Amino acid sequence: MKIEATRRLTFGVIALLAGVIAAAAPLKPTEIDRLARQTMAAFSVPGIAVGVVKDGRLVFARGYGVRALGQPGAVDPDTVFAIGSNTKAFTSAALAILVDEGKLGWDDRVIDHLPDFRMSDPYVTREFTVRDLLTHRSGLGLGAGDLLFVTPTDFTRTDLVHALRYLKPVTSFRSQFAYDNLMYAVAGEVVAPVAGESWEAFVTRRILKPLHMDQCAVNAGQLPPDAKLAAPHVETEGRLQRVPPLEIPAVAPAGAIQCNVTGLSRWVATQLGHGIAPDGTRLFSESQAAQMWTPQTLLPTGSERDRLTGTHFAAYGLGWGLEDFEGYKRVSHDGGLPGMVTHVGMIPELNVGVIVLTNQQEGAALEVLSLSILEGYTGAARHDWLKIATEEAARRKASIRESDARRAPPTSGWQPADPGKYAGTYNDPWRGNVTIAPADDGLRLTFSHTQDLSGRLTPVGINLFVVRWDDRTLDADAYVHFTSDFSGAISGFTMEAVSDSTDFSFDFQDLNFTRVAAGTRP
Repeated sequence: MKIEATRRLTFGVIALLAGVIAAAAPLKPTEIDRLARQTMAAFSVPGIAVGVVKDGRLVFARGYGVRALGQPGAVDPDTVFAIGSNTKAFTSAALAILVDEGKLGWDDRVIDHLPDFRMSDPYVTREFTVRDLLTHRSGLGLGAGDLLFVTPTDFTRTDLVHALRYLKPVTSFRSQFAYDNLMYAVAGEVVAPVAGESWEAFVTRRILKPLHMDQCAVNAGQLPPDAKLAAPHVETEGRLQRVPPLEIPAVAPAGAIQCNVTGLSRWVATQLGHGIAPDGTRLFSESQAAQMWTPQTLLPTGSERDRLTGTHFAAYGLGWGLEDFEGYKRVSHDGGLPGMVTHVGMIPELNVGVIVLTNQQEGAALEVLSLSILEGYTGAARHDWLKIATEEAARRKASIRESDARRAPPTSGWQPADPGKYAGTYNDPWRGNVTIAPADDGLRLTFSHTQDLSGRLTPVGINLFVVRWDDRTLDADAYVHFTSDFSGAISGFTMEAVSDSTDFSFDFQDLNFTRVAAGTRP
């Protein structure tokens, strides 16, 4: 899921300077208009909303294109998008407010607020702090556990907290950055006992309402009835199509907020004001603002994009990405859900911020607009980011095609002599059950707790199948490799995505299913 959101989009090592243009002034409105329309055309984006906040005021706010393909509704500054992982900074701010009130400390142990919190390692459980929840250094792999909410499931936030004890680390605790969403769900659960109300209620009462973000909400169900909602779109098998919005109540503190340029402009102005809202209301203290923008976990640098922007250092703070950018500090974050990606970027020293909201999941569109606009404010030489991004997107697609060709399913023509021997119920400790059952089109694999992960198993080798999901917009077909015991009976299976294009939130590689004996409860 594009709740990856926070992955820093980097441009490939062979990206060219692509036309450095001498200029040192902010982009004019007509230039932003032209760039937005060119970006939409280049990356097949139905609609984009752009906002620029300077010195506490929204100085530019426009929409382009349509909210949904085939529909007349135009995107404008009030159009509401799912902001995905840009929600994380709201969760960080909620905790900062509680720290200001003396109800919580950043280095409090999580188990002191959530006694049922457990990681697989007792040492990590004991030492895990509130700060660790926000900094992507848990030791778990990229997107570990995301299949608990991707696709829509009936798992609760309590279920997610419980599942953490079964997820295996891939690195040592606090040693490496690996983006995750589940820890932000835990952070939301920490808010509840400390604040005496749910994360949803607290963020609404203490952040959205004081900032008069009246057309924004912690989930789609709480939006005003007249909200102008943008629809998500994905490109599937060469065709752009509208898809249903993904509701993620279990992991809402990681990515569920719905908002628009108008509302987010007040949020950005408050961030740039170090906790003071445009109307003078203080949301959180200046010291907590500094905490959220303080590097916590180092991020790699050295890409061609970093070279072009003069970026030498990068880190993750508390809900924000941090880096040097043309001699200034840049504070930013991306957000994404299927069919929709968003961006918030700021240069505090220049008191400027950029908001980019789109209804297609092509992240390059965010970078083109944000980098072009911020670059103008720095006075640095201007780059043709649209050309750079277009060329890099083409290289990325070519690389995925080459990789997929190398990893293509075998064409051995093998067929199981007894397909029925694979049928049954299998259990993974954190994800639960799947069933494999005979059907008219062969064997079918179906996950529990969701209606959207079901597909036909195609044999491609001895005990090796590919599951092709009925919903082709997922772009997440996976290998299913069965194992057998010493008697030759099928005992379980593991999974792995077939294509490099599959989003990291489909963390099939973290699953390890074992067969459930008939008549037993896993």
